[in-house]
Amino acid sequence: MISKATPRRLWNAFVVYASYRISRLLRRPIQWGLPIGLSVEPTTSCNLRCPQCPSGLRSFSRPTGMLDLPSFKRWLRPISGRLWTLQLYFQGEPLLHPGFSEAVRIGHDAGLFTMSSTNGHFLTEAHCHKLVESGLDLLVISIDGVDQERYQEYRVGGSLEKVLDGSRELIRIRKQLKSKTPYLIFQMVVFRHNRHQIEAAKELARQIGFDEIRFKTAQVYDADSAGELIPEEAVYARYARDESGRFGLKNSLPDHCWRLWHSPVVSWDGKVLPCCFDKDAQHIMGELPLADFSSIWRGERYGNFRRALLRDRRSTDICRNCSEGNPVWITPRTRV
Repeated sequence: MISKATPRRLWNAFVVYASYRISRLLRRPIQWGLPIGLSVEPTTSCNLRCPQCPSGLRSFSRPTGMLDLPSFKRWLRPISGRLWTLQLYFQGEPLLHPGFSEAVRIGHDAGLFTMSSTNGHFLTEAHCHKLVESGLDLLVISIDGVDQERYQEYRVGGSLEKVLDGSRELIRIRKQLKSKTPYLIFQMVVFRHNRHQIEAAKELARQIGFDEIRFKTAQVYDADSAGELIPEEAVYARYARDESGRFGLKNSLPDHCWRLWHSPVVSWDGKVLPCCFDKDAQHIMGELPLADFSSIWRGERYGNFRRALLRDRRSTDICRNCSEGNPVWITPRTRV
């Protein structure tokens, strides 16, 4: 990421952070600069049926579709000089987009640090070549178990063998093309049914040749109904039981949030959303390319949303299950 630094990006990051700190102090929204990071959704489509994911449950009220690449390129260009990171992922499986590698190339050619996350079922030889050649800087591959039985308890409809074979293929082609990228992360979400496989997952990551392994706490949408997924051990969970025995978020939800100042989300159809917890696009700040990004970022809707959060964060529905300030990573990120 440091290699993507420019004086303009560094200055933008400084003024964004300064405006966030001043906003916290004054308890009113001040927004200088443009986003430091941006998440863009290639598609809401997914091949799996994960039980705590809107894509897997097919529970969206918003339509399913694919990012329009010419439109994406047009609205990205004016902000790319100050933007630093581009994450091509929100909901859905990004590699289902037929032009995913082209979307990466658009970000790469703009000098951005590009990254994405995948369930790993589409890492064919041809697709792996495209990914390496696109300039993708970082790819997270979700592997939530070291055997098919445990893996499929959450990754419903998935094949662990297919994911592992695809991961090996991507590493082989990266080596063949003498490329250092994409940096590959084996990510395991820790549930009650797989928490005993942490050490085995580390060994599996080493055997395959990943660069890093991360262990993440699970996010659920109804902690009580999904209680069987949440580990009882506090270190593995972002939820805890209260005196009545009900699960609740550990986070105290203080009245501020860094995400609102530095990393918005754009859905596949151009809707600008405040953060990655607005999965069903309930809080639309504006639409691209109907308006330019800068006017949306500094617009009245965004200002009102930030103001409400600074006054009473719990009153905002998407904040009540937010990981900002909550334990997400179980152990320090581990180089393999």
